[in-house]
Formats: sequence, C-alpha cells, structure tokens
Amino acid sequence: MAIYKLTDFDAVLAISRRGSFRAAALDMGMSTSALSNAIAKLEEQLGVRLFNRTTRSVSLTGAGRRFVDQVSPALRDIHQALDTVRSQQETPSGALRINTFATAGREILSPLILEFLMRFPEVRVDVVTEGNLVDIVADGFDFGVRSQPLVPSDMIAIPIGPARRYAVVGSPTYFATREPPQVPSDLQAHACIRTRLPNGGMFRWQFESEGEPLQMDVDGPITLDEASLARIAVLASIGIGYFMESDVQEDVEAGRLMRVLDKWTPPLAPLCLYYPSRRNPPAAFKAFVDLARELARSARGR
Repeated sequence: MAIYKLTDFDAVLAISRRGSFRAAALDMGMSTSALSNAIAKLEEQLGVRLFNRTTRSVSLTGAGRRFVDQVSPALRDIHQALDTVRSQQETPSGALRINTFATAGREILSPLILEFLMRFPEVRVDVVTEGNLVDIVADGFDFGVRSQPLVPSDMIAIPIGPARRYAVVGSPTYFATREPPQVPSDLQAHACIRTRLPNGGMFRWQFESEGEPLQMDVDGPITLDEASLARIAVLASIGIGYFMESDVQEDVEAGRLMRVLDKWTPPLAPLCLYYPSRRNPPAAFKAFVDLARELARSARGR
C-alpha cells in the first residue's frame, strides 16, 4: 500500500501556484532536485503524470488540474486542524513565512524578527524580500510587510514603526568641490545615483513643499536597483543618493555622509505588518502578532 506524505501534496500546490519547481522549492525550504524527486515519486505512486515539464515551463496536466482542484479544499481543512492543535501549544514552535521588500526587511529585522527569534528559539522564520506586491495568501505567506497605503483592504494591519522619511545624501568629499543643492531643481547640476524599479521603470525622486508633491527625474553616471549598492556608490563620492532615512542614518551621524534638501522630505506612512484573519492560528503566529502590537505601542509612546 502506497504511503503518501502531506508535504508532497503541499508541494504539488506550491508548484501549481508558482508555475516553477525552483520557486516552489524556495517556498518549501528544500532544494529543487529534492522537490523534483518527491514529485516524481508521487507521480509513480499515483500512476499518472501531474505536470508537463519542459526546459522553459511547468504546467499541470489534465489529471494534475483535477488533483489540485479536489485536494486543495481537503488540505485547507487539514492545515486548519493542525493550526487548531498548534494554537494550544504552551511553547511556540514551527515556521513563519514573511513577505516584504528589501528596505522594510532591514527596518524590521532587528526590532521585530530577531527579537522574536530570541524570545522563541523553537520557531523558524523565512523572510522573502521582493519589489513587487504579492498575494500573501495565494503565495503561502503568513505575513506581509508593506507601507500602510499598500496593505490590501481585507487584511488585518498593525503599524510597526514610526513615520518614515526619505533622505538625500552625498559624501563630504563630493560636496568639497560642489555647492550642495538648496532646492530639488538644483539636482539637475549634480551627479545622482539613479534607481531602477522592479518593473524596469526609473524611480523618480519624491519631494514635497507646503503640502504640494514634487517628483524629479535625475541623471547621473550609474543606475542601480538596490539601496545597499547605491550607498556604496555614494560613499565613494560618485554622486548624490536618495534613500530611506533608516538606510543611511548611521552614516549621517558618523559624518560619512551629509544630508541635503532635508525640509523637502516630509514623513511617509509607517510600515505595517498585515495578515488574513485566522480562526485558530498557531501559537507561533499569535506570539508574532503580539510582539508586533508591542512594537506598535512602543512606537506610539515615543
């Protein structure tokens, strides 16, 4: 008699959802080869092929589609039952998956995620950073972290930090031979580090004066798509950069970078941890929400 593993069924749904063995393997926390072998074994046990595989794409066969359609509700019920049992745990354990973007990941890592791991060492946390907004439920995440205006309206949201700001900075060496910009239009006379968005478009630097928004297309010698790389270029005096304040605060305080156009960068909406409503969430899920609310109260008290 064939013995089927729950994780194999979860793997089928992950591949169906992501359309890729590699992406599904990342979601499952396993290697692509291990996932492929598990699916091949399951297909052998079932006696049918679930996926059409080519070097460029993966798609469900007819049998695979029927399998996914019928197994999905049953798996939801099973996982709900497991959640109900886990919710009774005295010590949180298991795994949590969080989707965010790189800058937010850096902002929440120490006060929220690392603090959580120190309090609950039996929990494992998987953080995925990506520029595009995703459906955290469809993609198998427990939580998402995004700027407040980007949180879907059907989600529960917890603001988890103070108001945020952008910062325009350059090195003392760069400004030694150049007059710092006084207004955003002065940037046209400066070398600026340009930023490419996940969709391929160029990021326009955002400013505000007396409540009126202003966006600037800047020019410069290099275009990058990650703040940590842009910071290196600015520290090397290649040009002026535009960052989240938290990414360069230590450099400014240490004198490695100089801040300019400060009055033109107003506060932004806070980051929010968000998640769907769950009837009986696991203990680890509840503990993470409790810590986020604790962090929110602390931020309000400052």
